[in-house]
Amino acid sequence: MGKKILILGTGAQGSTVARRMDEEPGIDEIICADYDKGAVDALVSIMKKGRGAVCDAHNTGEIVRLAEGADLIVNALPLEFGKNALEAALAAGANYQDFAAPEGIVEAEEGGDPWLDGISYLFDEYGPRFAAIGKLAVVGTGSAPGLICAATRVAVRGLDSVDEIYNIVYEGVESKRFQPYWWSPVTALSDMSEDAYAFIDGKITRTPAFGLPIFRRYDYMGKDVRFVEHAHDEPVYYGLHADTHFKGVKNAYFKYGGVGIEFAEPLYRAGLLDKSEVDFKGVRFVPFDFTLSLVPPAPKTRTEIKAIIDGGLVSDDGCMVVEAYGRKGGKETRVEVHVFAPGLADSFAKSGISAEMYITGQGGALFTKLFANGKYTQTGLITSDMLTDGEVDYYFKSAAELEITLDVREFG
Repeated sequence: MGKKILILGTGAQGSTVARRMDEEPGIDEIICADYDKGAVDALVSIMKKGRGAVCDAHNTGEIVRLAEGADLIVNALPLEFGKNALEAALAAGANYQDFAAPEGIVEAEEGGDPWLDGISYLFDEYGPRFAAIGKLAVVGTGSAPGLICAATRVAVRGLDSVDEIYNIVYEGVESKRFQPYWWSPVTALSDMSEDAYAFIDGKITRTPAFGLPIFRRYDYMGKDVRFVEHAHDEPVYYGLHADTHFKGVKNAYFKYGGVGIEFAEPLYRAGLLDKSEVDFKGVRFVPFDFTLSLVPPAPKTRTEIKAIIDGGLVSDDGCMVVEAYGRKGGKETRVEVHVFAPGLADSFAKSGISAEMYITGQGGALFTKLFANGKYTQTGLITSDMLTDGEVDYYFKSAAELEITLDVREFG
């Protein structure tokens, strides 16, 4: 008998997982749930195994009802619904997958960091609860975190010990139409305007927004690119698992560059991303909210994406690279893992979606495929950097079928 999956959220990520799982022979039923009935109906109309449901994820009971008999809940909803989805999975006795690490699941202690405290709470509270029912929760399963975490495991595999890890992402898609972000602008600008996380000298550390720049030009890039600190999960994951999964790494960074950074940094320096209320000629307003109101939302539909492409592209490139520095056979060694995936034009031609939607949605679906085919061996709760070597290999074997490939380079 095949498996039953509940997918919460029918946006770009959830719909991609649904359509991929519709092709899996080991899956019999896929419940696609969202508050937007129109989006649900549109998705299930093009599926063979899909069944639609309207769901208010503020109500944990509604999720539990839909999850009856489900083997897996995939949460592709905004961060605020993470706790409800986790609790529903436990109540339903289901495995769990989340594209992000849920926020707001615990109040920070005085002087603490709410997000870091939340990560610790996930492992300490939810890990044992999932293990007790023999189920697995996997958190952070998009492209970054997610795909890039699995690629980082490939990078460190070739080293005896690891000193430093860089996760480097360049978003080089620029259209003639003003479109600085191909994912949620509020998430992008929030992450860019807050202090980032890095793992430095064995400690998880906050680093300044747009700080600690590095420059890179790989052989497939036509120019030097400036990469800066960006608030992301990966350095925290690697720091927490330095000894168990990353061969004693002491430093880990997430570096981001490209169109979005170049747009946001001057706004940040001008105070236009501040979230505190200010007065301008007797009018009270929040600069961040005002700036956000002028930024176009990420295109979602085929028609929207086509219109941008038809209007002309200035550039359609980018990179996702892991650099791992350490020692091998007694010598200092650098391993680079370059992730290649379809760009905007190719992603649209293949699937009618943007490159951002392609790599995030497909990257997430590959974690679901591990569930669908019974490849996970753990129970409890893990983040996406904690796959076994066998799971990592299966992940990238499956990724290659979607034209997501790795180029591993070693420098002595």
